[in-house]
Amino acid sequence: MRSRQRRVVGTVFSPLRRGVDRWRSSMMLRVVTSSIVIGFVSVAILGAYVSTQIRDGLVDTKLERILAESSRDVASAQAQVYSSTAVTQGELEQFEYKLVTDMRQLGGEDREVLLLQREGNQGGVVLPELASDLELLATVTPEMRRGLSEGAQQSWQHVAFPETGEPGVVVGAPLDVPVAGDFELYFVYSLGDEQRTLGVIQRILGLGGLALVALVVFMTWSVTLQAVRPVRQAARVAARLAEGHLDARMGVRGRDEMATLASTFNDMAESLQRQITKMEELSRVQRRFVSDVSHELRTPLTTIRMASEVLHEARFAFTPEAARSAELLSTQLDRFEVLLADLLEISRIDAGVSQLDFEETDLLGVVRDEAETVAPVAKQGGVALRLWAAEGSHVASMDRTRVGRIVRNLLSNAVEYAQARPVDILVGSNRRGVAVVVRDYGLGMTAQQAERVFDRFWRADSSRRRTMGGTGLGLAIAREDAHLHGGRLEAWGSPRMGASFRLTLPRSSEGLGTRPVLPLVPHEEDFPAHGVRVPLSKGSSRRKR
Repeated sequence: MRSRQRRVVGTVFSPLRRGVDRWRSSMMLRVVTSSIVIGFVSVAILGAYVSTQIRDGLVDTKLERILAESSRDVASAQAQVYSSTAVTQGELEQFEYKLVTDMRQLGGEDREVLLLQREGNQGGVVLPELASDLELLATVTPEMRRGLSEGAQQSWQHVAFPETGEPGVVVGAPLDVPVAGDFELYFVYSLGDEQRTLGVIQRILGLGGLALVALVVFMTWSVTLQAVRPVRQAARVAARLAEGHLDARMGVRGRDEMATLASTFNDMAESLQRQITKMEELSRVQRRFVSDVSHELRTPLTTIRMASEVLHEARFAFTPEAARSAELLSTQLDRFEVLLADLLEISRIDAGVSQLDFEETDLLGVVRDEAETVAPVAKQGGVALRLWAAEGSHVASMDRTRVGRIVRNLLSNAVEYAQARPVDILVGSNRRGVAVVVRDYGLGMTAQQAERVFDRFWRADSSRRRTMGGTGLGLAIAREDAHLHGGRLEAWGSPRMGASFRLTLPRSSEGLGTRPVLPLVPHEEDFPAHGVRVPLSKGSSRRKR
């Protein structure tokens, strides 16, 4: 039921959401829409005001004429009554009929006449109520009759004709018939002509308002298009520049402000092209230099290595000072070879010629092998390596050699700065990826240092004593290797709280997704909750959590 409701809601709101996204992403659409809304509101307010003023003017003018005409005709009817010689019932009825007919003809087609005997009339002769249209008797309300009986000389109100609903006005006045008593004479006027005139005016105002809104929209669209077209062109050219098409330029037309913008944009693009070309050339020269120097140094380094090995093997026959020098020479040659290897790797990465040898590999096995390699050095420094593995398979497609180099680098750094405290290693996985977290509780680093820790040749403290060598390129190469796999290498640190590094690799071409495989900053007491302890030495039994 809920899934059906979600589908219905999605069907209803999906077009609306797309429309809102489209409206937000288009400046022209926003401007035109705003113009339409403002135009319609303005025209509606103006039209309503003008229509109201015209209606009030028509009605007020007609009402003044009606009241004046009614007053005059009532006086004329009263004069006819006083001059009449009718005294009998029949004569009075004939006179009454003739009076209503005369008043009807005198008023024209848009007026009807009602002659009603006042309620409670004490006259001697009772005459029937006459009307030129009997259906209009319902338009005379008790309030009007009560006002006339209380002495009002004229009473009026707006009414609607019973069948047609056409607007009208009823005007009443007292009429004294000497023989028959008190009567009330009513005139019912139609305002149909005024209503039709107002309708025509409203239609004209509506059509004029629509035409005005259309004109405003067209003008707004035209002006906005003139302003937006160069901006769109600049956006397209900027996108092409970002894609590497440095020869992309804007078209310059005319001599107005937009032409100045296009010319200035082109000048900026040309300047950027020159600078980028110059930087690319310098970068190529730099990479070529590093590569050539690294290759050229290998031949003399090989010779020096051979001589160093001879001296190192014969160091026991030397004096203590010469023996120490032979040992230092061998150690520094090892570091020099590592530096050359890192420089060559960096040059290959920069040149985009690095190749990966993917195979289905168990990340836990890679981590355990590298941890066992680093374990002797960690033991000498009083650092305990603790390996934890979450349940399940941790197999992914990866280059085992490069991933092993990343893990080895992270473990070496953790042991180096652990300050004789333990180092926890956690391996985990989910459907999209596998991950390893290396967490130490030693010296730590600041947030600013964590942001720069992957920079080439950068160290938080260049004077710090190192026990495991290092070139300042290890973490930079490690991050590049992670990116080559489509993964991520992240760092966290806090002074005197330690540091944590997380390597995340995708299991397939689907990518990593948004859900992290493992937390970046697990705490020491949380590791047993993330997996089981894996022994580093063969033959040891696993300790369940």
